Amino acid sequence: MKKINSLITIFVFTMTLVSVAHAITLQEAKSEGFVGEQRDGYVGIVNNSASAEIRTLLNDVNSQRRQRYQQIAQQNGLSVDQVAAVAYERAVEATQAGHFFQNASGSWVRK
Repeated sequence: MKKINSLITIFVFTMTLVSVAHAITLQEAKSEGFVGEQRDGYVGIVNNSASAEIRTLLNDVNSQRRQRYQQIAQQNGLSVDQVAAVAYERAVEATQAGHFFQNASGSWVRK
C-alpha cells in the first residue's frame, strides 16, 4: 500500500511539473512577492495584484499540499490541521530572505 501511495504521489508531482513547466513557478512567485506561506500551512496571495496564472499555481500547490497533509495525518493518527501547523513551522524556517509569510496575527511579513 505504501508503494502505491508513493507512486501516486510521484505521479501527481510529475503531472504538476508538466502543467506549470511553461508558467511561473512557486519560487518565482515568492521571489516576486506575490505569494507567501500562510499560517494554515498553505500558500496565499500577499497582495491582490496576483494574476490568474498565479492563482492557478496556488490552487495546484495547495491541492497537492492538502492531499499530502491528509496522507501524513492518516498514517500518523493526527488531524490534517495538526499536520498543516507543523508544515507551516517548517515552511517558515525554510523561507528565504525577502520572501513573505504570515505572522501570528495573520499579517504578511517579509523575512
